[in-house]
Amino acid sequence: MQKRSRIFYGWYIVAAAAVTYGIAQGIPYYNVSFFYDYFQRSFGWSRSQITLGFPLAALLTIWVGPAVVPKFSQRKLILFGTVSTAASLAGFAWMNGSIAVYFALWALYTIGYLTSGPIPHQLIISHWFGRRRGTAMGILYFGVGVVGALGSYIVKPLTEAHGYRVALLVLAAIMFAGWPLVLFVLRDKPSDCGLAMDGEIVRVSTQAALSPAILIRRRAFWLLLLGSVCSIASVGAISQHMKFIFLDSGFTKGAQLDAAWRTASILILVSSTAGRLLVGVLADWLSTRAVMIGSYVLTALTVIPLLTLQPPHVPYLFAIAFGIAMGADYMLIPLMLAEEFGIETLACALSIILPLNTIAQTWFPYFVSVLREHSSSYRSALLSVVTVAAIGAVAIIALPRRRGEFRA
Repeated sequence: MQKRSRIFYGWYIVAAAAVTYGIAQGIPYYNVSFFYDYFQRSFGWSRSQITLGFPLAALLTIWVGPAVVPKFSQRKLILFGTVSTAASLAGFAWMNGSIAVYFALWALYTIGYLTSGPIPHQLIISHWFGRRRGTAMGILYFGVGVVGALGSYIVKPLTEAHGYRVALLVLAAIMFAGWPLVLFVLRDKPSDCGLAMDGEIVRVSTQAALSPAILIRRRAFWLLLLGSVCSIASVGAISQHMKFIFLDSGFTKGAQLDAAWRTASILILVSSTAGRLLVGVLADWLSTRAVMIGSYVLTALTVIPLLTLQPPHVPYLFAIAFGIAMGADYMLIPLMLAEEFGIETLACALSIILPLNTIAQTWFPYFVSVLREHSSSYRSALLSVVTVAAIGAVAIIALPRRRGEFRA
C-alpha cells in the first residue's frame, strides 16, 4: 500500500490556479468583445475587420505552443503571459485607429493567451491529480467563469462613467492581481513539494511519453483534434458575435444593447461555473467520451433560441444552456488526452492541439462575419455553427469505445 503525506497540497494548488486562470483568461477573453462596437464607432472599422484581429494573430503565433510551452516552467509562462496580455489591453486603450496596430496588439494578446491561459494551468492540474482530475479541472474552470463574470460587472459601469479606454486600462492592471498566488502558492508539479501525484510519496508512471512523430500517427489523436476544433470553433463564434447578433435582432445601440449583453454574459459565465463542476465530476465517474459528446450536442442546440430572438427580451434559455455547454469545451480536452496517451505526453499533445483550437476559435468567428456580411441576417451563419458543432460530436463518437485504464 502506498504511503501518503500528512497534507495533500493539491487542493490549495487548484484553488490558487482557479483564481490565476480566471484573471489571465476569464477577464480578457470574455470581456474584450464588449468593446467591439466601440471600436466600430470610434474608428469606422467593419465587423469583419474587427473580428479578423484574433484569428490573424492566432496564425502568426501558432509556433508559440510547441516551441515555447514544453521548455519552460508553467509558473514562469503564466507570469510572462499576463504581462503580454496586459500590454495588449493597454494598447487597445491607447491605439489611434491604425488597423495594423490593432492586428499587432492582437498578436501580443494571443501570445499572452497561449502562455498564461489553458495550457500551463491544465498541465499543473494534470500533474497534481490522477483519480480526481476531472473534479480538479472543473474547479479550475469554475475560476474562469466566476472571475470572467466579475469582469462583466466591471466593464459596463466603467465604460459608462469614464469611457471604454479607461475600462481597458483597468482590465490591463487587473492582469497583475494573480502574481502573488503564482509566486508563493502555485507549484508546477507535486515533486516540487516532495510529493507525487494524488499526494502519494512514491508513484511510478506506467506509460512512457510519446514523441510528436508517434503521436500524430495515432487515429485517436486526429479524432480528438477534429472534435475539439469543431467544439471550440462553435463556442468561439457564438461568444464573439453575441453582441452583434443582439444588435441585428433589434436591440438599440447604447444602453439597451450594453445591458442585454451584460445580462446574457453574466448568465453564461455563471451557468458555466455550474456546468464545469458538473462535467468535471461526471468525467471522474462516467466515460469522458460520453460527456464530451453530450456537451457538443448541447452547443449545437443552444443556437436555436438565437434564431428567434426578439428585443427587449434577453434570451435567458440560450444564455444558461450555452454557459453549461461552454463550461465543458477546453476542460475535457486534457482529460481525454491524458486517458488516451498518458500524463507524460500531455504537454506535447496540448502544445499541438490547443494552438490549433485557438485558430479554429478565432478564424471561424471571422468566417461567420463574412457570412453575415453577404446575407441579410445571421440565420445562415448560425446554421453553419450548428453544422460544425455536429461534426465535432461525430468525431468524438468515432473514438474507440474502449475506455483506457490509464488515467495518470
